[in-house]
Amino acid sequence: MSWRDDPFARPDADLATPRARRVLEVVTSIPLGRVMSYGDIAAHLGGCGPRQVAKVLAAHGDEVPWWRVLRADGRCAPEVRDRQLAHLRREGVEMSASGRVNMAAARHTPEE
Repeated sequence: MSWRDDPFARPDADLATPRARRVLEVVTSIPLGRVMSYGDIAAHLGGCGPRQVAKVLAAHGDEVPWWRVLRADGRCAPEVRDRQLAHLRREGVEMSASGRVNMAAARHTPEE
C-alpha cells in the first residue's frame, strides 16, 4: 500500500476520516484504570496498523485519554513517559517499579 492509498501516511492527511474518528472512539471507550496498545486498537479496527493509530493520537490525542494507549510491551513512549505514567498511576494501573504496565492485568478489550 502506498501513501496515496493510506490517508494516515500522507503529510497533508485529513485526520477527520472515519477511521481516525474510530481510533478516537476506541481510545475514549477505554475505562479508567485500563489500557490498550497501539496494536490492540489497530487489530480491533482492522485495515490499519499501530503507527497509524499513533499518528491519529499525535494529532488529536488531547481530545481523548491518550495516556491509556501504550506500546505492546507496556512501556510508554519516551517523549511522553513522565506525563503518561503520572496519569496511569492516578488511575491505579498496575505497573512495575520501572513504570512498565502489566498488560496482562490492565489490558482492555472493547468487547468487555
